[in-house]
Amino acid sequence: MDDEQQRPDHGPLAGFTVGVTAARRADELGALLQRRGAAVLHAPALRIVPLADDSELLAATKQLIDQAPDVVVATTAIGFRGWVEAADGWGLGEALLDRLRSVELLARGPKVKGAVRAAGLTEQWSPSSESMAEVLDRLLEEGVDGRRIAVQLHGEPLPGFVEALRAGGAEVVGVPVYRWLPPEDLGPVDRLLDAAVSRGVDALTFTSAPAAASLLNRAEQRGLLPALLTALGHDVLPACVGPVTALPLQARGVDTVQPERFRLGPLVQLLCQELPARARALPIAGHRMEIRGHAVLVDDELRPVPPAGMALLRTLSRRPGWVVPRAELLRALPGAGRDEHAVETAMARLRTALGAPKLIQTVVKRGYRLALDPAADAKYADA
Repeated sequence: MDDEQQRPDHGPLAGFTVGVTAARRADELGALLQRRGAAVLHAPALRIVPLADDSELLAATKQLIDQAPDVVVATTAIGFRGWVEAADGWGLGEALLDRLRSVELLARGPKVKGAVRAAGLTEQWSPSSESMAEVLDRLLEEGVDGRRIAVQLHGEPLPGFVEALRAGGAEVVGVPVYRWLPPEDLGPVDRLLDAAVSRGVDALTFTSAPAAASLLNRAEQRGLLPALLTALGHDVLPACVGPVTALPLQARGVDTVQPERFRLGPLVQLLCQELPARARALPIAGHRMEIRGHAVLVDDELRPVPPAGMALLRTLSRRPGWVVPRAELLRALPGAGRDEHAVETAMARLRTALGAPKLIQTVVKRGYRLALDPAADAKYADA
């Protein structure tokens, strides 16, 4: 292997595995993550009912054309475009657009505003924050008592939004532009759950509340919910695109991280900050060693490590500089039996993978230790 191959431009997420639960725009999110070096495990936690097959949307569309609402709230760009396209397919496109021209049309944020204008319509108002809370505040300030308000739902009931309007005296008509259902093939979701519980992923990303709820429900069905919640609370970083997406996780006591701007790009940038910051970095035998999910940076050189070697390395790194007995290392090996020779075999492969054999010292008849630099030894001995 030449020097160019040994020193790749590995990117901030190199060595980490990120789970993607998105049903739509998953390719875009996966490409953003891979471009920054991550390995991606994709398992759509949901599927979307095709718009043209959704009888509920057809019924709601006919109702709004026949009986004009006072206000229509458009909540997502893809949903609004899909609604207009579905209406076209039913021969109701022009009638729907005519109706929307005659009502107060509110658009949640710039992307939705763009979809509204692309349809030849003009919104009366749109918040720059993309916040449904801001839309709700405006409606309540205007007064909603006795008004008929149509709300484009995006896959799930908007938490608190519809209830607050009804409590203010409004008649609310839900427009179910697309609906989420469990995936037809549960295999990928189950593999993602198994990976999360076994710490085979370093982060899980969520871009919709239904996806988060669906993954939690599937974990509960399989009896894995306690283990999943433990993983998300300690070793697997749950990253949500925004606060609404995080609600199902927060309801289970899971703290999440979210970008300031609710977009895929900022979500990936957040992971680029959070995951490397969580990695363990140690001064070992004159080198800087940073332990990531499935690889190690040795002096900023990316070294992929097999799962057995990673299990040994994590066990050694819990007490850097201290001797860890073979029996303890054997227990850490995935699927290991009782033969301590398995430790020697895995250790030999680990040393080869790290490319610097002196990082790990053999202590005869006792076990192994990370060769912590003397200057750092006292710090970790006192810990």
